[in-house]
Amino acid sequence: VCGYGRIGRVVCRNLRRKPVDLVVIEKNPELIPEMDTDGVLYISGDAANEENLLRAGIKRAKGLVSVLASDADNVFLVLTARQLDPDLLIIARGSREESKSKLQAAGANRVESPYDIGARSMAHRIIRPTVTSFLDLAFAHKRKDIQMEEIPVSASSDLVDIMLKDTGIRQKYNLIIVAIKKPSKSMLFNPSFEAMIEVGDTIIAVGEEGNLQKLENILNPGKKL
Repeated sequence: VCGYGRIGRVVCRNLRRKPVDLVVIEKNPELIPEMDTDGVLYISGDAANEENLLRAGIKRAKGLVSVLASDADNVFLVLTARQLDPDLLIIARGSREESKSKLQAAGANRVESPYDIGARSMAHRIIRPTVTSFLDLAFAHKRKDIQMEEIPVSASSDLVDIMLKDTGIRQKYNLIIVAIKKPSKSMLFNPSFEAMIEVGDTIIAVGEEGNLQKLENILNPGKKL
């Protein structure tokens, strides 16, 4: 996570709930006491510096979140990170609409505007209050009875090449399969009972946290949610 300002702190807080191993790169020395208090692992320095990115483990990282103060800084960071790792998942903050295309051209997989996200959320709460309340519950880590999770299907799973109706997921774990993301990136929403589970699929399920963990153990043995 590059940047420990207001947005970076919230990103870290949510990642640590998973929990996810993370490293923060922050050059503002005034934020060091806050990072110490929060107990995050950090590197004090410029996030766009190749040496700092390598020290943070960019070569083995699952992803990079670029939430520096200015769009220009984020563009330069994304360029540097993409050169170091062509396959890295990069999520970048873009404050201005005109910066989105520049960040994508620099190599960002996704560009998010905090202002747009906040505005959409408020609009949805007016238009679809029940749906947004449900999603709030599904993503609230304090609620164990209902969670929404994505689970990758590994080659070692016993459910590979099995139709959804024959997996017993609903009967054994009382889980609802909302969608299946295929390796081709296509998404099967509300998949039929005849849908086949394949290696590389990502299963999106809703249900009780403990049952989601059981499904994780079956679909992706050896990895915990």
